[in-house]
Amino acid sequence: MLSLVSTFLYALLTDRVLLVHEPPEMEGLFCEPFPGTTWLLQPADFPHKLDAAAFSSRSKESYVNMLHNNIIRYGYGAQVLPAYVYLHLETVFLLTESVKLRLQNHTFCEEDHRLLNKFDWMVVKSDNYFAVALFMMPMYRRELERMFPAKGAVFHHLGRYLLRPGNRVWGMVDRFFEGYLAGADERLGMHVRNKQIFPVPPEIMFEQILRCAREHHLLPQVLATSEPPTAEAKKKKAVAVLMLSLKPEYHDKLHAMYYTNATVAGDVVVSVHQPSHDGEQQSDARAHNERALAEIYLLSFCDRMVTTGWSTFGYVAQALAGIRPWMLLPVNRNKMRADVACVRPPSVEPCMHPQPSLLTCQQGPRHLDDPVKRVPFLRHCEDVPLGLKLLD
Repeated sequence: MLSLVSTFLYALLTDRVLLVHEPPEMEGLFCEPFPGTTWLLQPADFPHKLDAAAFSSRSKESYVNMLHNNIIRYGYGAQVLPAYVYLHLETVFLLTESVKLRLQNHTFCEEDHRLLNKFDWMVVKSDNYFAVALFMMPMYRRELERMFPAKGAVFHHLGRYLLRPGNRVWGMVDRFFEGYLAGADERLGMHVRNKQIFPVPPEIMFEQILRCAREHHLLPQVLATSEPPTAEAKKKKAVAVLMLSLKPEYHDKLHAMYYTNATVAGDVVVSVHQPSHDGEQQSDARAHNERALAEIYLLSFCDRMVTTGWSTFGYVAQALAGIRPWMLLPVNRNKMRADVACVRPPSVEPCMHPQPSLLTCQQGPRHLDDPVKRVPFLRHCEDVPLGLKLLD
């Protein structure tokens, strides 16, 4: 979804038509956004034979490879260009003293985009929110200023226009919301993602969730007894917690805590609900993707939310909702504890994890600097220190 919105914005800036390759695992996830036409790529009608799954940074059609092999060159006015160009915008992992995330060279330099704009057909493959990088390019800046006076709401506007869940997904959203969430006075959404690269024990993650909720008064405190405090009877506030995770233990622990123990003031009733717990991410399974998309929209319908750092799931939900979440920060692996349980980002915009590589651009040494120092509406991300995000 982050890549799709980014590609749509790029198409708008370069006067291109957006066509989307829909593999079986994505079939029917989204409605057609454009009246009277389709945004789906029809292989039978496409003038060139494409194998979408085969494209990679090594592809001969890759822009960077064509540039290195002198198939295309800067500054040549009347070049005979190949039939199409492939722009590889997937993350490059650099294992130095730490893990660094980058994009390929020659992907966000102005001289490269002037050359890319000469191609009639372009294939884009991405795994990140590269819309942020477009705001770093002076050639697009004026148009982007006109489109988005509030830069902290780019995905909020584009995503709500472009991404509309299909009927099966919307049916799940509607049934769960009406059955479990609609009657609550307040809805708190929690998305917990324990990354496989740096997993932490569930009990440590759960302690961090409770610490975040306690420090920011997101949930009521409980007594060490099931007996409610003696007080005059009054109408109790109903808080529904939507717990979203691949694992069931966070739901089970939180549910047990509020089922077994009375709240301190006795004026709040907390219910905890989890639509699914598939165990592992299964991106190649359509049913799993349908559940994930439904849960993104359910999270976006909550009044307040807690998300997990590095999670694109949470990024999309917060941006669709236009709600700044409380974000669980990565655990300090030496202490096995997060020094700060959670923070509230200054904008709802998603984080672009990989920095665009600007060192090869022709515009000079200033590109060696941190782009945050040069672009006033850019900040580094709270959860990904070298990542970039937009804000007002």
